Formats: sequence, structure tokens, C-alpha cells
Amino acid sequence: MSNQPTDAPLGASGDPEIVTKAGFGTWLKGVVYTGLRSGWLVSILAVVIAFAIGALLIAMTGASVTEAYYNMFRGAIFNPNGRNFAYQIKPLTDSFFYAIPLILGGLGLAFGFRAGLFNIGGAGQLVFGALAAAWVGFNYDFPPVIHTILAVLAGLVAGALYASIAGILKARTGANEVIVTIMLNSISGLALSYILLQPSWQVPGTNFPKTPNVADTAAMTPLLDAPFKIHSGILLAILATVVFWWILERSTFGFEVRAVGANPDAARTAGISVGRVTILTMVVSGSFLGMAGANEALGTIGYVSGNVAGNVGFDAITVALLGRNKPIGTFFAGLLFGAFKAGGYIMQNAGVPIDMILILQSTIVLLIAAPALVRWIFRLPKFNNITLRQYVTLSERGMEVNQVNANALIEEEVERAGAAPEDEHVPVRDESRIRVGEKTVDNDGPEDMTHEGGEQR
Repeated sequence: MSNQPTDAPLGASGDPEIVTKAGFGTWLKGVVYTGLRSGWLVSILAVVIAFAIGALLIAMTGASVTEAYYNMFRGAIFNPNGRNFAYQIKPLTDSFFYAIPLILGGLGLAFGFRAGLFNIGGAGQLVFGALAAAWVGFNYDFPPVIHTILAVLAGLVAGALYASIAGILKARTGANEVIVTIMLNSISGLALSYILLQPSWQVPGTNFPKTPNVADTAAMTPLLDAPFKIHSGILLAILATVVFWWILERSTFGFEVRAVGANPDAARTAGISVGRVTILTMVVSGSFLGMAGANEALGTIGYVSGNVAGNVGFDAITVALLGRNKPIGTFFAGLLFGAFKAGGYIMQNAGVPIDMILILQSTIVLLIAAPALVRWIFRLPKFNNITLRQYVTLSERGMEVNQVNANALIEEEVERAGAAPEDEHVPVRDESRIRVGEKTVDNDGPEDMTHEGGEQR
């Protein structure tokens, strides 16, 4: 490594810092440093611990742990005993098949979590999304593909509208979104039972509480022939993951969502309408869950019955948490839980009840909710937000790697960005009216008027 004088920032003494170019060893140390302190490692270890606890419980029942987990592998990844190659790889496609609604639902709940909103009403939003998609699917005639797109859009809109109820109540009245969404789940369940008893929603000539099958033109297109079940819904899940990433990371609205989730008071002070962001966040969250319902109605079962939501609405909470509310993390967490579901059925052949899957999922949630416990078990260092790039930059400058110096780097980058160009229009907050306590006064009043604690109107 060679010392290269650069136009580096000034150090504490006012002298230019000497920057030493980082070598491979520094980058490797940075990977280890950031990896041990990341939240992703906790998620991975939570899964490992869950399997270890599951093995202990399986052994207590007298079943073979090796046989049980081998059967799970055969049902979720690869079946070496399959009659041909198609049947050998079918378990992997089944995992993708079961993962589709979990990925879509997990993305919806993760979006709300990023704004600090706990949308527990995924089941209700999924139900109305499924009903709207099924209605368009069996009640109208359109060309293939177009019919599917319109049915999915109907489910998206229905889920968004139902979720907006909680968003509006939260923004306008301050109602707790957890309680509101749980109650909306109950309402959706009763509404589903009532709707399925109406003649217009039943198969003609029957009283069975089930909608007619959606038209072939509206059904999700199979991607592979029998015996595979995978359909175009997986493409919808991939597209939804990309859209989720773009909204949060590349749009102004996504920046506002992250700002409100980090600190709503600071966001409000910066001029962000927290109420508007709350409503729109619930709308977007519900739209993902509405698409999950559309997938169930158009792809998984092809109609709507009383158990259309299943456990997806609540399993999606675990998926979002395991994925740390990130798009890629949520996608792969959905695949993991899809594999759990696909492998759980085969695992029963080893004398292990299907409830073992629920135990694994619950253990994962428990450990993710207590990351300090996981770090204590494995003697891991405390969590911090230092990135690999920040670690390398601090090492190059000979500075101690800690959160304070990492935050200083962020402030330095902001200062380097400087003010906006003169020809760029920068919105200015309207400070002409300030709310002070219960009174609203003009900002052009006497100079001795104080506005401490005031809130922009």
C-alpha cells in the first residue's frame, strides 16, 4: 500500500488527512466487521436456531430428526426418488408456488413497517382483493392476458381501498392502526361469509358458499405443464419486488415514507405531511395484499371460498420481519416459508405433525423480535449501521471505526453536495401561519412573538 496525498478533508488539527489506499485485507476485514454487526446475520441465525429447536422437539416425539428434515428437503427442494427429472425438481417449483402470496403479502406489510405503521389487517385486505379479482374473473369476458391484468388490477384497487380506511382513521383521528386493522379483519371475515351466500356470487343452481371458477382467460397462465403447478403469479411477485424497491429507494414518496418511519416529528418539521404519507402508505400496503388475494383467486384455487385467506395474512408478517422489511430480503423470506409449506406435507411421512412448521415459524419470529438474545447466544458484537464503504473510508483515513465517525462521514457527504443549483426550483415551506398551542397566529406579527413548540398548519 502506498501513501497518496489527496485533497482529503481536514483533520481535527486543521492539517489535511493522509489517505492510505485500502488493500484487499482492509476490504476483507470490513466484510467481517459489517457482517458480524448486521441485522441480516441475526435473521440467518434465527433460522438456524429454529431448526435446532425443531430437531430437539422432533427427537422428543420419538421420530427420526434426520428422516424428518430429509423429507422436508425432498418436498421443498429436490426429490431424488422422483420417477423422472420433472418429478425430481417439482418440489422446488412447489416452493415457488406456495411462496407467491407470501412474497406479495410480505411486501405489503413491509411497506407499512417502513413508515412505522403496523398493518395487521393483511387478511382482510387479501379477502377483498380476492373477491374483486374473482368478480372480474367470472363475471366478464375479455381476451386472455388483458382479462388477467384487469382482474389483478381489480384486486389491487380493492385491497388498497380497504387498507385506506385504517390509513384515514390513523391520519385524521389518531386511531391506533393495529386495533383498527385487526377489527377490519373481523369485518372482512363476516363480509365474506355474507357475500358468498348471495345468489349472484354462487355457482348457478347451488347454495354452496363458493364463487364460480374464474374464466380461463382470467386465470394465471401456467408456466410449465403438468405435474408442475407454478404459474405467472411468480412473475407478478418479481415485478412487485422491483416496484417496491423503486418506490422506496428512487421516488420522492419513498424518501418521505422512510423519513416518517425514522422520525415522524422530524419529518413534520421538515415540511412532510405525515398524515398524507400515512394514508398513501396504507394504500400502497393494501395494494400489495390485494394482489396477493388476486393471486389466490386467479391462480392458487381459481375461485373464492370461506378460507381464501388461510394463514397468508399472518404468515406475511413473519416474512416481512425475517426479510427486515427490505425487498430482496422479503422475497427470499417468502421463498423460505414457501419451502416450509411445501416440505411440511412430505415431512409428515416421518411421523412429524404439520404443526412443526408453525413451531419453526413462531420460533423465528420470537428470535427476530429479540435480536439481543441471538447476539448473546453467539457472542456477537452489538449492532450498528456502519456500511462496508464507510469502514473502508475510515480505515483509509486512519480514523477509528465507530458510529460517531461514520455519522460524520454522512454529514461530510451532505456538505459536499452543497446548495442546490441556482436554476433548480427548491420548494419553500409556508411559514406565514404558525399554530401556537390552540391559537393560530400570523408569522408577520410582533417581533417578540415566540413560536416555540409551534406546529406548521
